[in-house]
Amino acid sequence: MGSTSPNTTGKPIRCKAAIGRKAGEPLVIEEIEVAPPKAYEVRIKILCTSLCHSDITGWKMEAPIGVYPTIFGHEAIGVVESVGDYVEEVKEGDRVVPSFLANCNECIDCKSEKSNMCTKFQFRTGAGMPRDGTSRFIDSNGDVVHHFLSVSSFVEYTVVDIAHVVKISTEIALDKACLLSCGVSTGLGAAWKVADVQKDSTVAIFGLGVVGLMVAEGARLRGASKIIGVDMNPEKFKIGKKFGVTDFINPKDCSEKPIKEVIKEMTIGGADICFECIGLASVMNDAFTSCRWGWGKTIIIGVEMHGTPLSVSPYEVLWGKSITGSFFGGIKPKTDIPLLAKRYIDKELDWDEIITHEVGFQDINKAFDLLIEGKSLRCIIWMNK
Repeated sequence: MGSTSPNTTGKPIRCKAAIGRKAGEPLVIEEIEVAPPKAYEVRIKILCTSLCHSDITGWKMEAPIGVYPTIFGHEAIGVVESVGDYVEEVKEGDRVVPSFLANCNECIDCKSEKSNMCTKFQFRTGAGMPRDGTSRFIDSNGDVVHHFLSVSSFVEYTVVDIAHVVKISTEIALDKACLLSCGVSTGLGAAWKVADVQKDSTVAIFGLGVVGLMVAEGARLRGASKIIGVDMNPEKFKIGKKFGVTDFINPKDCSEKPIKEVIKEMTIGGADICFECIGLASVMNDAFTSCRWGWGKTIIIGVEMHGTPLSVSPYEVLWGKSITGSFFGGIKPKTDIPLLAKRYIDKELDWDEIITHEVGFQDINKAFDLLIEGKSLRCIIWMNK
């Protein structure tokens, strides 16, 4: 790709952003100023972005936990507009996806196969850049606008630390690559890297959103013999079958016996692996009690949305069950995201049907409505429409 903006390198850019001014209120499209990247930073022209449940969670948080005004968004793809000093990994014109999880390639965790949690740049929700804590956004009144998840993609141009930037092939379609920033990678990684699903395994997935469906896809490709989807929306079974779900349980229909008993009957003793993809301690407990004695594993993917502690029976742990957390599916962004993109390009993976809606940037609040009402899985937000 050629030069994207020959007259803006090293200068502030004025552009449109969708700003969250108050918790739970519609985003406001405003003109802001985006500073040029400092050392080790990249300024990215966002081509398209999408809405994830984590954005909804952040958008609902009241102060002091929630910080406003903020530019939300973390699933995106864009092109490098300019780079700061010492950035050698990408150059102007490269196509990139941002990652909310850092990957410095230098710390003990990034060098280890045991973890994807960068020690040098530990995960945080915001509100500034990782190295100095300051913002690169200023609104029309000259006031600071905060960052979110080290990405902030609901804006025409954003600034991201190089530790959060992944170069990606131009062969993969923009909207499909966008989802690698979070949902698709999280689900596939949980099935492959964290759970290591084996052939003929029995799997139960609690929550058939994007992450749950990608867990199903990963389990299907690994040869799982039974993939049980648990969701309160009966419409999810229809799309779930396309990603490998073989059986469906609606908790509303389980009035005579608890879900754990239903799953134990279906799997003759309990699922080999249970995945919790919702973010409720009560559902995490359901998943744990639904897995098999001796070797059953429960993978916690959902972020507990109420801060409720998880309480499990020590006897069930003693009987050989285990619980493992899965943050971003164990994915190391800089190495694993390009591999997932290649598998999509080679038609080994397909997540096209995850994208259920598309809107232009001016209609970004419609994407919120669709997701909150349970009408969409992923809504692509095009910046130039």
